[in-house]
Amino acid sequence: MCLLDRFAVGSAILLAATAFAMAADEPKFGRPVTQQDIAAWDISIGPDGAGLPPGKGTVAQGETVYAAKCQACHGEKAAGRPNDRLVGGMGSLAPDKGPPVKTVGSYWPYATTLFDYVRRAMPWDRPKSLSDEEVYAVAAYILYLNGVIGQDDVIDAQSLPKVKMPNREGFTPFPRWPR
Repeated sequence: MCLLDRFAVGSAILLAATAFAMAADEPKFGRPVTQQDIAAWDISIGPDGAGLPPGKGTVAQGETVYAAKCQACHGEKAAGRPNDRLVGGMGSLAPDKGPPVKTVGSYWPYATTLFDYVRRAMPWDRPKSLSDEEVYAVAAYILYLNGVIGQDDVIDAQSLPKVKMPNREGFTPFPRWPR
């Protein structure tokens, strides 16, 4: 057996022994994921509203929830600071208008995305802590502040997908997206 062959065999044995030793010392973190675990996070809402839960909310209810659970980060009437404002910016996405102001009202194409995001990620320090009724109410309030719905409108699983967002037609489909 030549020196190169001995080196290759020796390397293979060393590699196998190292892998075996590492596997034996591998930490045992976590536990297997159950279907119940997955269901708790499988809460996506599409533009058509598929997956929206029962419940409803009004602008007045949303103003109360917003003041208690959202205003500290997003400011009074959702005006926030530049990175966390939720209202305004209408018409700022045009190339000749300067830097765009991307808010729920000026940028987001679907109202259902607002429900999905608030339910999944807000408040930032307690995600998924709002009830479905609170999420509908906050969505109603933010949509109202953006001039998208009226003050007396009720938002629920039937009405939310029908809300026409100002920038709904502002996105160009990816040309190579499978159809």
